[in-house]
Amino acid sequence: MRATLQAWDESLFLFLNSLHSDFWDPFIFQATQTITWIPFYAFLAFLIVRKFKVESLWIFAAIGLSILFADQFTSAFMKPFFERLRPCHDPRWEGIVHNFGKCGGLYGFASSHASNSFAIAMLINLALKGKYKFLPWLFLWATLFSYTRIYLGVHYPADVFIGALVGIISACLAFWIVMGFRLVLIQRLHSKAQKSENHSE
Repeated sequence: MRATLQAWDESLFLFLNSLHSDFWDPFIFQATQTITWIPFYAFLAFLIVRKFKVESLWIFAAIGLSILFADQFTSAFMKPFFERLRPCHDPRWEGIVHNFGKCGGLYGFASSHASNSFAIAMLINLALKGKYKFLPWLFLWATLFSYTRIYLGVHYPADVFIGALVGIISACLAFWIVMGFRLVLIQRLHSKAQKSENHSE
């Protein structure tokens, strides 16, 4: 079963990776760089601050924690544990894989780009649910951002898919932890305020 799934994954990768052009290569390469999206991230930060003011610090803490979970789980645990070579490092695909730019580290399962982008998309949708109608489109952004890794020959589709799941789970966990801590802190401060008020009476 595992061999069959891997064969399907590799076949899909070879097909998707073959759909490239010299014209689009530099644009896709630039789209996969974090620095390219700094204005986009700044816009999302603006939306959060606009809605939550000082309380936005809790949202930023949750975003940071979700990225920490997603990135460390994929990079520090999964990649060295599974030791699945990136397509561009696999000698079987030499001369076949289209790799534009850097290949990256030796192992690629699972994709940190996918986990981080889906963590951001999920966390912001959780935090701003019902406040902006376009928020679900963030998942389309995360999908396209993750697809660039296949186009550039550095990840298989399964690397991206599992990375996305890790990101979504990381966001849910981080949101639950931070909001839970916030609720406990508020309750304790309220309790102390009530005790102080009763004592002064």
